[in-house]
Amino acid sequence: MPNESRIRRQRWIIFSVLALMYILVYFYRVSLAVVAGDISRELRLTPQELGSLSGVLFYVYAAAQLPLGPMIDRLGSRLVISGCGVLTAVGGIFFSQADSLAAAMAARMLIGVGTASVLMATFTIFSHWFTKQEFGRVSGFMVAVGNLGNLSATAPLALAVAAVGWRNSFLAIGVAQALATVAVFGMVRDRPTAAEAGGDGHPGARPAGMLAAWREIFGSRDFLLLGVISFFWYGNYLALQGLWGGPYLMDVLHLSRAATGRMLMFTALGFIAGSMVTDTIARKLFRSYKKTLLAGQMMLLVFMSCFLGIAELLPLPLLAVLFFAIGLAVSSGVMIYPIIRSMFRVEIVGTALTSLNFFVLMGAATTQQVMGVIVGAVGSGAPGALPKGYHAAFAFPIAGLAVAIVLTSAAR
Repeated sequence: MPNESRIRRQRWIIFSVLALMYILVYFYRVSLAVVAGDISRELRLTPQELGSLSGVLFYVYAAAQLPLGPMIDRLGSRLVISGCGVLTAVGGIFFSQADSLAAAMAARMLIGVGTASVLMATFTIFSHWFTKQEFGRVSGFMVAVGNLGNLSATAPLALAVAAVGWRNSFLAIGVAQALATVAVFGMVRDRPTAAEAGGDGHPGARPAGMLAAWREIFGSRDFLLLGVISFFWYGNYLALQGLWGGPYLMDVLHLSRAATGRMLMFTALGFIAGSMVTDTIARKLFRSYKKTLLAGQMMLLVFMSCFLGIAELLPLPLLAVLFFAIGLAVSSGVMIYPIIRSMFRVEIVGTALTSLNFFVLMGAATTQQVMGVIVGAVGSGAPGALPKGYHAAFAFPIAGLAVAIVLTSAAR
């Protein structure tokens, strides 16, 4: 019993340290929405260039998923997260000093590589410290806590930028990243020392070969269908919360930066609230992770369709309700992680999770960049064209999500 108590305490210490790391990951993902105008003016960026600056982090992040999976399974999550954390800290500090698009892009690429391992490596650690039955709950809790980074990148970031500027704000985050990396290296352990220490995996098992693992994972039709819906789930979310929601609210609804930050904060609050209860809903209401995922994505489809014109007609209180509801619907997407955990052997779970995350981040990258092209092409020129540009841009991820829901409904 004393050993069990010690293990429980140890795994929640590990959870807390990794949660701090993931909070910073989420901050970097979505923080451009609030400071997009400041950075665009200072670096003289067009909408297309702003979309590329935001999207490059996700392209690099997505590309890094494939090699990081086998590295996590073979080297251990602690070493991978720590090494990547150094890159993130350097990239964050460089970004705060960037004086050109090229410098900002290079810094965002470092951040992309650096943050790429955190969530999937964390889930790999959880697969050893928690049982399969606990995994869905603890992974949802991690995503909920990580969304504090999403929250901090809305109204709090707007206040910080107003007080000390965007450069000093990002410099402070870079320093915090360095401190969190030291904490991970010193306090996190990949697995309990004994096989009976609370996980259901096999700590002594030899990891599968990289190519064999990829054949097993990408040879699964159901995995590929999950990849499609993951692409558009996260693409819709980051289209709104990560970049274009901020300019849309300021350019079309003419909200101030502070009011925009507060509005985006409602999405973060909805995501946090949903992530806390999604696993319970899946187990007790739908009795299925798949049904919970699809129900949430259908809600997301309906709510995102409001940005085709309806949102401009809503009074601000109802608009805030819409943003909160979008966050709730988005939280259903975390069901993909326990689904993947149950589909594959624990020896390759790190590779499976990062392989799926490739689709997640490619969705964010592609959506943000394509929307920038559409806004620049349709929204320029004649007076009144800008709202039409945003409507056309949002139509891209919305239509993709509709197709993805239909396809994923055929998954087993």
